[in-house]
Amino acid sequence: MKLLFRILIFAFVLQSAEAYSWGTTGHRTIAEIAEHHLSNKSKKKLKKILGNQKLAYFANWPDFVKSDSLKRYKETEIWHYVNVTPKLNFQNFENELKENKTPNLYSAIQKQEAIIKDKNATKTDKEIAVIFLIHLMGDLHQPFHVGKAEDQGGNLVPLTFFREQTNLHSLWDSKLVDFQKYSYTEYADVLDKKSKDEVEKIQSGNLEDWLFESYNTAAKIYSQTPINGNYSYDYNYKFSGIMEDQLLKGGLRLAKILNEILE
Repeated sequence: MKLLFRILIFAFVLQSAEAYSWGTTGHRTIAEIAEHHLSNKSKKKLKKILGNQKLAYFANWPDFVKSDSLKRYKETEIWHYVNVTPKLNFQNFENELKENKTPNLYSAIQKQEAIIKDKNATKTDKEIAVIFLIHLMGDLHQPFHVGKAEDQGGNLVPLTFFREQTNLHSLWDSKLVDFQKYSYTEYADVLDKKSKDEVEKIQSGNLEDWLFESYNTAAKIYSQTPINGNYSYDYNYKFSGIMEDQLLKGGLRLAKILNEILE
């Protein structure tokens, strides 16, 4: 597992970051925030599963495995997102999630939770499930992973950001995060400043609630980001706060899920 991990990191850096969710910094920031909020019991159990490495070390592995030449994790590529009909109320949104039989972000998160809880699962199975859960909880909070099928979650919405041709999905995956010029540890420390009551409020709700929140956030961003727009400091000013809220929510909610599973 560790050798495969190192090989895939090398393969990953040879590819464009545009195809991946949140980029390396965003996913690691979410994982680092989560680590701040793990219970002692969860930390001990995770050490038995993952060893001494921090959660951030594994946060991007589910993207790295897309580069595996043997395609051992090919089936997981559709786990990173879920497409839902636009403009639904919560009840219809939830119904559509639950009626969707195609593997997706919603079902994949539940699958990883079940494996981690399963007393009969092997250590390797639990390790892979924890790693995917770390990553997929990050994907959940990238709004365009709960986007529109017709534009591939913003991938088919062209625009320029500081004169560089890109697309809406890529802008939110990495470019807006990277523009802030923080390392993942710095970003986690900057963002993770909420009071105990504020943390509990962010962590309230369930998987369906959080997906619906990202779904509505994506709709808001779509409406304020016209196709072929030319964006720079104005876009950062308007949306960096929302982006940072999503990173923080992802980390706090990942911690909640891990604490609940491992308690």
